[in-house]
Amino acid sequence: MTLDATYLRGSMAAILSVPQHSSCPENIIFHFLTAASNINSTAVLNRTLSTSFPYLKFQFYPFDDHSVAGFISTSIRSALDCPLNYARNYLANLLPPCVQKIVYLDSDLVLVDDIAKLAATPLSVGVVLAAPEYCNANFSSYFTPTFWSNPSLSLTFAGRRACYFNTGVMVIDLARWRDGDYTKKIEEWMELQKRMRIYELGSLPPFLLVFAGNIGPVDHRWNQHGLGGDNFHGLCRDLHPGPVSLLHWSGKGKPWARLDANRPCPLDALWAPYDLLETRYVLLFLVKYIRDMEQLNATIIVVLNYRELVSQLINWNNGSCL
Repeated sequence: MTLDATYLRGSMAAILSVPQHSSCPENIIFHFLTAASNINSTAVLNRTLSTSFPYLKFQFYPFDDHSVAGFISTSIRSALDCPLNYARNYLANLLPPCVQKIVYLDSDLVLVDDIAKLAATPLSVGVVLAAPEYCNANFSSYFTPTFWSNPSLSLTFAGRRACYFNTGVMVIDLARWRDGDYTKKIEEWMELQKRMRIYELGSLPPFLLVFAGNIGPVDHRWNQHGLGGDNFHGLCRDLHPGPVSLLHWSGKGKPWARLDANRPCPLDALWAPYDLLETRYVLLFLVKYIRDMEQLNATIIVVLNYRELVSQLINWNNGSCL
């Protein structure tokens, strides 16, 4: 997960939701990518996490955001042009070789199911990543007429059943990524984009160009995305049909911003219980949280500070999870 001050409120909610629904939260390790250009901000983020989640296992990895700036082309929404949005391209370089498989999560989501189920997604031989695919989406709309009118470019997807997938939730085999040098392959498409406009939508299209049609399957329940509306207006949307394990406010509208503006969408009420900056939601959430955790014979100490982040001290049982 990337971590910065702009999306900190969303990140904290996402982080809280993971152990809340995990059967073995002590087995979870978070890897956070932060902008190397802002050391002071990283220090504040570190203190914030340490104070709010003292029992959370996590590691920070500074991402040289200046190194990717030369690859970035302007997109349809300025927020998509932030260099940290491209940090996922460099996960295999930033994380140590001993980390071989990860679950990548965006900051504008919450889990309502055990992340261990998602992490256990099998990747068949030669498959680098897995994510929910949406083959009913208009795949051609993610690329410009310049791309489709160029035979050498449009043949990129020849022999591939290329479908749209959202890069906010991915299971990635970093060992295979490193072996295939997929960071370089993504950068090559970004370099081409600088010379000729072949797509409009930020960091997503290079992933589609490299991986679409060659990814492992994940049930749609693990990315109920688009809850933030489209990239222009952020209008309210409904859930996709079917069960839900992860709610994702991708798009322009973010639940914390809409709640603060007193213009929430109905589904923003599903994000609100995880909001650590709004105590009226947190108090209601903690009643259920404490009740659930007591059933697991866990001990919970909750410290609330009116003007600061909620600090939860969770002392999990010493029993091992098999």
